[in-house]
Amino acid sequence: LSALWGLGIDNAFIDIDSEEVPAMDGSAAPFAKLIRLAGILPQERPKTYLKIVEPIHIGDGNRGISILPAPFAKITYTVDYDHELIQQQTYEHEWSTVDFESNIAHARTFAFSHEVEALWARGLGQGGSLDNTIVFSDSGIMNDGELRFPDECVRHKVLDLIGDLSLLGIHVIGHIVAKCSGHQLHTQLVQAILDNPEAWTLVGHPEKHVGELADLIGKDDIHAVPLPANATF
Repeated sequence: LSALWGLGIDNAFIDIDSEEVPAMDGSAAPFAKLIRLAGILPQERPKTYLKIVEPIHIGDGNRGISILPAPFAKITYTVDYDHELIQQQTYEHEWSTVDFESNIAHARTFAFSHEVEALWARGLGQGGSLDNTIVFSDSGIMNDGELRFPDECVRHKVLDLIGDLSLLGIHVIGHIVAKCSGHQLHTQLVQAILDNPEAWTLVGHPEKHVGELADLIGKDDIHAVPLPANATF
């Protein structure tokens, strides 16, 4: 979902023939590459955006996420882990497909060795491996090679947030500020946006008025583009 949303796509049909989406290398880069190879078609109607006009905040102790009015789409994300290779990291992402593909899409998911061992002991996380997850030990990383970015962890959190925002079904104009957040708070923010229509307005579509978001997400505008035979990961 993050690959689609980061590339500006808000109308696509996803067909999954298994219980989970392939993990690939733990990032969105392989999906973004395949989407580019398949091709992206513009649609005939203007794009609609959800523009934030009043702040919304979701907090949980030292963790929190807010969305504020802004003239453009921006994410400021901070993580803080007690590990020498991570510690406190902050990344600012002003939405553009170029910045997403260059600086966000390649950031891989990560975990800590004690978390992985606990999951495996419960029979969970069987699809996780050093090929698709950065695993931090007490003193370093267990993977071969190095991090793709010194701040790869916070960049992946931005990647996660972009994917979770896609649940709205419409791109957002606003500034999201997140601190030590995660999927739970991300999705709570999505729900809070839906629950507070006075905090946003719809812009960019002259024939639409503020109303149910579902009215903007139809199935008649889907374009199927065949995947090239030479597509590779």
